[in-house]
Amino acid sequence: MKSRQVIFTPEARHDLFGIYEWISSKASLQVAISYIERLETYCLGFDIASERGHRRDDVSPGLRIVGFERRVTIAFVADENQVTILRLFYGGQNWEDKLQ
Repeated sequence: MKSRQVIFTPEARHDLFGIYEWISSKASLQVAISYIERLETYCLGFDIASERGHRRDDVSPGLRIVGFERRVTIAFVADENQVTILRLFYGGQNWEDKLQ
């Protein structure tokens, strides 16, 4: 297996911050930090297992979608050298419309 660099787009970083803000307002700062750390670790694991998830070429060429803990939909693309986390959608957001 080839190792690829994992990067987050500015939009994905913004999504992480939004998820953190929402969880911290509903639970606590510690719960939010813990959740974001798990989510980031999961995404960084795409360096080796880059071809996981479901291909959604019907939405965008090369797009892959995978879930995280039944609450987040992760949209990403992978090429020979890199995995790009495009967006992170929390709690059932309509990700298809936002990615088209």
